[in-house]
Amino acid sequence: MAKAKIMYGCGLHAAVDVVGGKWKPLILWALHAHGTTRFGELRRLIAGVSEKVLIQQLRELEADGIVHREIYPEVPPRVEYSVTPLGESLNTALLPLGDWGDHFMAQILAIKEAQLAAEDDAERAVEDDAPHAGAGARQGDAPRAAQAA
Repeated sequence: MAKAKIMYGCGLHAAVDVVGGKWKPLILWALHAHGTTRFGELRRLIAGVSEKVLIQQLRELEADGIVHREIYPEVPPRVEYSVTPLGESLNTALLPLGDWGDHFMAQILAIKEAQLAAEDDAERAVEDDAPHAGAGARQGDAPRAAQAA
């Protein structure tokens, strides 16, 4: 069975295909900043990433030629990751994006905090309108004694 041919509409599409996702740029940054790094150290450097996701993202970066994985025949096995020349060129392309983030970080945080506050307010409004658990009556129901009278 023939595999589908990959086509890109522009260079940005190709770049995002390689580096897309939450963790790949952070993996590249960590490898760029710290050089050749073992898996456990990478996991410590990238706060919040799970072991499963880090393994998956590293495999994808390796398959795309961005990261090199070196396995040493030791017991226990030692595996180190480094950035390839292609990965270094991608890091160079990502540096202005990081600069943009540094420049606008306070503004971005303020917007995100406002969004979270608005979501919290909306959730509270829904909770206030919802019937209270354990009350035994639906909102708008009159007490049974009043109905019987």
